[in-house]
Amino acid sequence: MTGFEVTPIGTVESSLTDPAAAPKQGPEGGPEAWLVIDPAVLDALDGVRAGARLVVLTWFHLARRDLLRVHPRDDPANPLQGVFNTRSADRPNPIGLHEVEVLAVEGARLHVRPLEAVDGTPVVDLKPVLD
Repeated sequence: MTGFEVTPIGTVESSLTDPAAAPKQGPEGGPEAWLVIDPAVLDALDGVRAGARLVVLTWFHLARRDLLRVHPRDDPANPLQGVFNTRSADRPNPIGLHEVEVLAVEGARLHVRPLEAVDGTPVVDLKPVLD
């Protein structure tokens, strides 16, 4: 297998616009945001309610895909490590993983928090958090 296609199911609407200014992780200051779900998959939201916890998978479309080693947390004091040992957005397949709380469901829009993804980030999938 040399590749495969993933179709976004929605996009992020957020006050964050600059990846460099975004918090490293949602709980470190990620704001509330909206997930705008494609009407073609709207039935897949059945059962999602306010108060639910979801894992949001995103595609970091602004990330660098050619970086294989980074200073963790962008701190030059940290020794270089392979991206597979970090949560860096820059990686060969820039998949973001975010645990959020659903604040409201309004049609095809989910109000969530905290989310460190920038405005316009494609949403790839949603999964419930399993306790």
